[in-house]
Amino acid sequence: MTVLAGRRVLVAGLGVAGRSAVAALRDVGADVSVTSDGPVDGGFPAALLGPLDRVPDGVDLVVASPGYRPTHPLLADAAARGVPVWGELELAWQLRGDGGAAPWLALTGTNGKTTTVHMLESILRTAGSNAVAVGNVGVPVIDAVRDPALDVLAVEVSSQQLHFAPSLHPAAGAVLNLAPDHLDWHGSFEAYAAAKFRLLDADVAIGNLDDPLVASALPAGAVGFTLGEPAEGQLGVLDGRLVSRAFGDDRAVLAAVGEIRPAGAHNVANALAAAALARAHGVGPATVGEGLRSFIPDPHRNQSVLVRDGVEWVDDSKATNPHAASASLNSYERIVWVAGGRLKGVDVDPLVAAVADRLAGAVLLGEDRRLIETSLARHAPEIPVIVVDSTDDGAMTEVVRAAARIAGAGSTVLLAPAGASYDMFADYGARGDAFAAAAREVGR
Repeated sequence: MTVLAGRRVLVAGLGVAGRSAVAALRDVGADVSVTSDGPVDGGFPAALLGPLDRVPDGVDLVVASPGYRPTHPLLADAAARGVPVWGELELAWQLRGDGGAAPWLALTGTNGKTTTVHMLESILRTAGSNAVAVGNVGVPVIDAVRDPALDVLAVEVSSQQLHFAPSLHPAAGAVLNLAPDHLDWHGSFEAYAAAKFRLLDADVAIGNLDDPLVASALPAGAVGFTLGEPAEGQLGVLDGRLVSRAFGDDRAVLAAVGEIRPAGAHNVANALAAAALARAHGVGPATVGEGLRSFIPDPHRNQSVLVRDGVEWVDDSKATNPHAASASLNSYERIVWVAGGRLKGVDVDPLVAAVADRLAGAVLLGEDRRLIETSLARHAPEIPVIVVDSTDDGAMTEVVRAAARIAGAGSTVLLAPAGASYDMFADYGARGDAFAAAAREVGR
C-alpha cells in the first residue's frame, strides 16, 4: 500500500496478528518497529524496542493488538499527541488494495460469533466461492486480504478490533446480540456497545430483532432476523422452518429448525444471521440451506462428551460470559453446573437468578468462583455447591468427581463457565478438553 511506504509504524503486540502486521507492513515498504509488554520468542525481522509507555518521536502510526486497552499509557500518549492508532482490522481494511478486493461479510456480537462465521463459511463454500473464515478464527484477516485467490471473506469481528477500525465499511455487517462483556477493556457497557454497533456502518446492515438493544440500533433499511414469523424485509421462523422475506424472497424456505446444529434457539438465530449475510452476497436460498445442513460445529459448543448411568456430560467451554452461559443453561432441564473462571468485570448475579430453578447443584472453580458462590447462596440456597480451590493440572478431575457425586439420573453435568479460561488454562479449548477427559475417566 503506497500510502504506508516509507512511513514509520510502531506495532504494539507480538501475537499472531502482530506478526502478520509486521510482515504486511514491511512488504509495503513501511519502516517498522515493534513494542511488546511481554517476552518475545525467537528472532524477529524488525527493530524490537521493548515495553513502551510513550510513542517514540517520528512515529507516524501505531498498530495495536487487542491486548492493548485504550487506556494503556502508550495508546493514551498516541491519542494526546495526535498519532493515529489502528487495530489489526483497520490495517487489513487499508491493505485491501484498489479495485477487485474480496468483499467482507462481517459479523459481531457478544456470543455466537465463531459458530456463525463458520456457518457462513460453509454456505459460501457450498455456493462455490473460495471463501474463508477470518478474524478471531483461523487465518488472520491481515493475511487473508493479501491472498488474491480468495473471492469473499467471512469476518468474525470483536469489539476490541472495532474500537480501532474507524474506516471499516463492509459489504454486509451483522450484529448477533449484545450483553455486558469485556467491560474491563472498554471501561463501560456504553463504550462496548458503541464499538459493536460500528459494524452496522455497512452496505447492508443486519441485526437481531429479538435483542432490544440491537433492534434499537438498526438503521433505516436494515435487514432484521427473528425467531418469530418474519415481516417483509426480514428472516425468521415459520412452521418449524427458517424462511426469508428479504432480498426479494417471498417466504423462501432455507432449512428446517431441526436441521440446525448445534441445537438450541440461539443457534437458530445464528443460522438466520449467517443466511442473511450470504443472501446479501447473492447466494440463493436453496444453497443457503444446503450450506447450513453441511455445517459441522466446532468442539466445545454444547458438545455431548459422555452419557452414562442416565447422566449426560456436556462441554460448552466456549460459554465464556454470562450471556453465553444463559443460552446454554436454558437448553437443559436439570443441571449440575460447572462454572467459574475470569468474569471480566461482568455481574453474574442476573444469570444465577434467572437459571436457579434449573440447577440441581454446582461445582465452581477459577479466579472468580467465590463471586458465583455468593450469588448461588442468594438465589439457590437449597442446592449443593462445591468450590474447588485447586488451580493445578488435576483441578478439573477434582471438579468432575465432585459433579459426579451430585448428579443423578436424568440430569446434565454442564460445563458452561460464564468466565474466561485464562486464569487456569491456555484457552477455552484446553479447559473443555480437560473437562471431557476427566468425565470419560471418572465415568469408566
